[in-house]
Amino acid sequence: MPSAAAAIEDMTATSPVSKETILVADDEASIRRILETRLSMIGYKVLTACDGNEALELFRNCDPDLVVLDVMMPKLDGYGVIQELRKDSDVPIVMLTALGDVADRITGLELGADDYVVKPFSPKELEARIRCVLRRVEKEHIAGIPNSGVIQVTNLRIDTNKRKVFRGDERIRLTGMEFSLLELLVSRSGEPFSRGEILKEVWGYTPERHVDTRVVDVHISRLRSKLEDDPANPELILTARGTGYLFQRIVDAIASEAH
Repeated sequence: MPSAAAAIEDMTATSPVSKETILVADDEASIRRILETRLSMIGYKVLTACDGNEALELFRNCDPDLVVLDVMMPKLDGYGVIQELRKDSDVPIVMLTALGDVADRITGLELGADDYVVKPFSPKELEARIRCVLRRVEKEHIAGIPNSGVIQVTNLRIDTNKRKVFRGDERIRLTGMEFSLLELLVSRSGEPFSRGEILKEVWGYTPERHVDTRVVDVHISRLRSKLEDDPANPELILTARGTGYLFQRIVDAIASEAH
């Protein structure tokens, strides 16, 4: 069994370069203590809240880089917090949900959460999910998009440098994970991705259960609702029968950001 010093050394080895701030909202004091201790040890600044209202207050005052959010909390539950945050924020959100409550996970994802971890959970698993989400929402480019810049697809303009999407002059607000998913699909326009491939490329882990891939389905649904003229009959993001999803339209034009 490794010593405490060895365990600490192992944890700090994966410490983030910058000290991002994480807000942990959970009504169980033991979970808040464990996560505050572990996340602090690997280099994050940690804020904790015991209910939804406190979580919103801390968020507005401190502007954290990521929120870990329990679904069942007093005063205002996790769903209510997600709805409030998504009114004007794209902050990454990782939900904590009860074992077996698949409906809870789907509801949270549909409201705008980026990922979920099932209780009881391994702190190491949560730490890995946090690293993956933060890494994916950084301003980085997926290799494979030639002359990365502004991509025009019908009436949509996808700016891969600024990670923004526009319909005409109107900006379409996407979360960081939604943009990463769109960017991946566009990078191989016309080629299908399996749900497992998408989960691995965008979320950074391989599905262990069939339900894990639902995170992909929900994010695809959210993208369609924002990008398609008729989400029920999509023309841009299509279902590849028996495989997964693909971006149907070939990129019409790629222009430099300056252009």
